[in-house]
This record gives sequence, structure tokens and C-alpha cells, in this order.
Amino acid sequence: MQENGFTDMLTMQDMSEQTYNDLRERNHFGSLDYPVNVFYLDLRKSYMNRVRWHWHEEMEVLILNDGLAMVSTDDASYTLKPGQGIIINQNVMHSIWSQDAKNCTFYSFVFHPDFLFGHKANYLQTQFLLPVQNFGLFKMLVLNESNAWHERMLDAVNDAIAVNMAKPFGYEVATKGHLCRFWSELIGKLPQMEPAPPPHASLDEQRVKEAMLYIRTHHAEPISLDEIAESVHISKSECCRCFARTLQMSPFEYLMKYRIFEATRKMMEHPDEPMSIADLALSVGFNNASYFNKVFKKYLGCTPTYYRIHKIPAAESDDYGPFAVPSP
Repeated sequence: MQENGFTDMLTMQDMSEQTYNDLRERNHFGSLDYPVNVFYLDLRKSYMNRVRWHWHEEMEVLILNDGLAMVSTDDASYTLKPGQGIIINQNVMHSIWSQDAKNCTFYSFVFHPDFLFGHKANYLQTQFLLPVQNFGLFKMLVLNESNAWHERMLDAVNDAIAVNMAKPFGYEVATKGHLCRFWSELIGKLPQMEPAPPPHASLDEQRVKEAMLYIRTHHAEPISLDEIAESVHISKSECCRCFARTLQMSPFEYLMKYRIFEATRKMMEHPDEPMSIADLALSVGFNNASYFNKVFKKYLGCTPTYYRIHKIPAAESDDYGPFAVPSP
């Protein structure tokens, strides 16, 4: 499949302001009548070569095109090779990053199960949707072409991607047919999967989700570890353990990365009216421009000034924002 058919991509501003700022994605995957969308992503053009931690109500299937990618949840990580796919269940917090500095591209097919089962409780929901939603283990499932069952699901998703790229008359009906094939294969094997993991994983995930949203709201303020921990009603030490188990980083490191992310977003949004480096640092929570420069270079490998002069024009010339999402 080629990327040429992707004419309905989100704009960088839409994705940055509502998807990654809110962390919980919403309103970006089609309409209520057709809650389906397809994306082609190149992690070389993304912020820190990754899609940052987020979650959404839709189910997502990634199919790796080139390179090596790591997909992580709160309690596990999976390496994908070209041709492999991975199913990400609803509301599962996840991130994606490139293990190949030269090349890492993939297709993301996102859909809401309501497209198949409707919005009201009915027999189909009870029999075929709720078992997937309620099955504790099913956060992600890696799909390998060498497995006949997996290959059938990959074929169904690839067919759905192709028809959404070409958009012939009636492609919505065709998409539903492909997704029904996919779901039939999925639900048929689900009971054979392994037992659920220990219950602490979901509690950790919920706490970290709430803390991430708190950091998103207050990142420009001089917030402390005490305040982050208090936002989820746990001790500082337990907050650090939750972040370590879930994101493999401390709350402070996540805060620093988020602040640098916000700085790059602000530079992208206002290239014609740039803020001074000191004002930019202050706007994202750094009261010291020198320390801001140090942290910025640590995570992005260059100074804010260099990023503004060299990185932003390059991203704009390729019609890519720093979030690996092509503009229209």
C-alpha cells in the first residue's frame, strides 16, 4: 500500500492541541455515523521519534511497513517487524517509538466497535462485543503473518485500509464487511488466550492516566512531586513506583519531557512571531533559560534556537508536524 491516497489526514494543530495535549484522544476518528479512520505515520518525522503516551475509546490496529517499532502498554512492550501488526484494545494507554533510526513507517487503522454493533445494548453487543471489552488480558495482541489465524485478521484490516484509501462508492459498507471478518476471527479465538495479569497493572494505569492529565493542566506551573502524588491520592513513593512500572520513567522525567514537547508545539504554532527563548522557557514551566536549554538539548539533541531555525522549516517543507501526522 502507498501513502498517496491519504487525503483526509488530521492537521498538525488538531492533533497537537486536542489529541496529545488531552492524552485521551477524541473526535478524530471519523464521524458518529462512520467512526473509522486510517493514518500513515513516519516516526522519523515525529517528536522524539515516537507517538507519545495516550489512549482512546476506539480500537486500533497497527501494521508495520518498514523498520522496527516498539509498542508499549503500562505493563508490557512489543517489538514489531515489517509485515507484523498489533491490535490495541479500547482505552488502553500506549506509546509507539522507533527502534530504527533510519526508517520506521506504519499504517494505523482506528475504528469504534459501535460501527459494528450499534450504540444500544443488543444481542450482538452482549455476545460478541462485551467479551472483548471485559477480557482483562486483552490489551494488545501481536499479529504474525506466519500464524494462519493472525494472517486472516491482517488480510481483513489491509483490505479495510485499502478501501478507505481509494474511497470508491460504498466503501463504508465494504469497510464494515472487512471489519466483520476481522471481528469474527478475533472473537473466535479469544477464550484460548492466557489468564489475566495481576490486578495492580490496571490500578497503576488508572493512577498514571490521572497524573498525566494533572501534569498536562499544570505543567507551566512550578508543580512538585507532592502535588502530582496528591492529585491521585497516593504517597510520593507510590507515585514514583506507579510511573516506573507503567512508563519506565519518573514523574519528574515525564514532566520535563512534556514541557519540552509543549515548547516545540509553541514554536511550530507561531513561526512568524517567535517568542524569546526566555519567554518560551517560562511559558512551559522553566524559570531558568539555561536549564531549559540543557533539558531541551538532552531530549532533542539540539538547542531551542537550532530547532527553531533548522527543524521547523524542514518539517513544514515535508508537510509534517512534530507528531508524525501528515497535514492535508
